[in-house]
Amino acid sequence: MITLDVLNLLKKNGKTKYWLYKQLGMSYQNFNKMINNQTKSIQYQNIETLCLLLNCTPNELFKFSED
Repeated sequence: MITLDVLNLLKKNGKTKYWLYKQLGMSYQNFNKMINNQTKSIQYQNIETLCLLLNCTPNELFKFSED
């Protein structure tokens, strides 16, 4: 299973979920679903923005587990 590792990246960068929510400019419902891995897809634009905001690569943004 592939999941977003955003919460760990936020902690690493000393940022909050609220900060990220404001930076992304998306609805809170969609933001919350994305952060909590409750969505089936993520737009490339959002992946790019997350990487830029969190100073990471897509490899760091996603976590793979064999669940």
